[in-house]
Amino acid sequence: MTVDTTARTYMITGPEPELWYRDLISCLQSTIGSVLARAGADPLAVLGASWRFLHLPGDVRSEEFYYPCLADGSGVTDLGAALAPHHELHARWWQPADDDVWREVRESLADDRLVIAAVDNFHLPFRPAYGDVHAAHLVIVHGLDETRGVVHVSDAMPPAFRGAVPIEDFLRSWGSANPSDVQDAFFSDSRIGRRCLDVRLDTPPEALTPERLGEFLRTDVDGFTMATSARTGLAGYDEFAAELLDRCRGADAGALRELYPFGWGMQAQAALHGELLRRCGGRWDDPVLAAAGRAVESVAHAWTGLRFTGAHGLADPRAAAPDIARHVTRLRGAYALAVDAVGAAAVRL
Repeated sequence: MTVDTTARTYMITGPEPELWYRDLISCLQSTIGSVLARAGADPLAVLGASWRFLHLPGDVRSEEFYYPCLADGSGVTDLGAALAPHHELHARWWQPADDDVWREVRESLADDRLVIAAVDNFHLPFRPAYGDVHAAHLVIVHGLDETRGVVHVSDAMPPAFRGAVPIEDFLRSWGSANPSDVQDAFFSDSRIGRRCLDVRLDTPPEALTPERLGEFLRTDVDGFTMATSARTGLAGYDEFAAELLDRCRGADAGALRELYPFGWGMQAQAALHGELLRRCGGRWDDPVLAAAGRAVESVAHAWTGLRFTGAHGLADPRAAAPDIARHVTRLRGAYALAVDAVGAAAVRL
């Protein structure tokens, strides 16, 4: 750790954060993946170990990093546990004290911990939306130089950036009201409020063996086939899809505004899970497991058609309803095939 308290410079030691990225993930998985890689863990093995469907009506927020989380028995939601229930990953949101907005950031960097910060792309010079479109996003802060007036930022999302940003620009982005923007109906109108996400991996992950992965897959199948009080599994998807179509037929544009950020979380998780199964199937010479991975990846790709059809139908949800119906049916079929394929692989492991 490089710390010069006289010059008020705080920098993460060693190599700069890994720019961890996959085509179908959002900044949420990307930034957490970078933190996991820095902790010596394989991001794909942690973030790709679980697969589920969960929809919480009324919970969806207009942020790229939205992900549904059920509260535990004490009413606490843990984003890390929701993303990686098979690992000791924990994540909590926090905001800096008003008297010194940099204090917690300095403490984290001095402790050699990356900081995940929520930002508004409108104010970041390296983002394509700079000065044009308001949108909620996540970046990694890995250095602070108050003498030179810059924040060192890492962002794996295309076009990918790692470098210094003027403190004034970063503060505007970090504290933005992120007002409603007609150019981005899905990630604007959600106050940033200088939020940060503290991510910790309590214990190093165990080696991923066929037996351990088999346990994960059986949990997948149970989650998709067992009834719960929440909108989970295939039954939960059916409730979600029926409500989405009813709202579209009722000309409710809010249904399509929610579909895009909600669907991204479900899509990203399916993409990572499918990639992990396919990778393990190749390494372990298990074609059934590899085929299950491809089936789960098909779910991820089916989400693309639904999300983008919803985005293009925002101006006229009633007219978009027939196409939405076609895509929800296709996605439902992909889910059913993938659950069966995962179940077949689980029996073998």
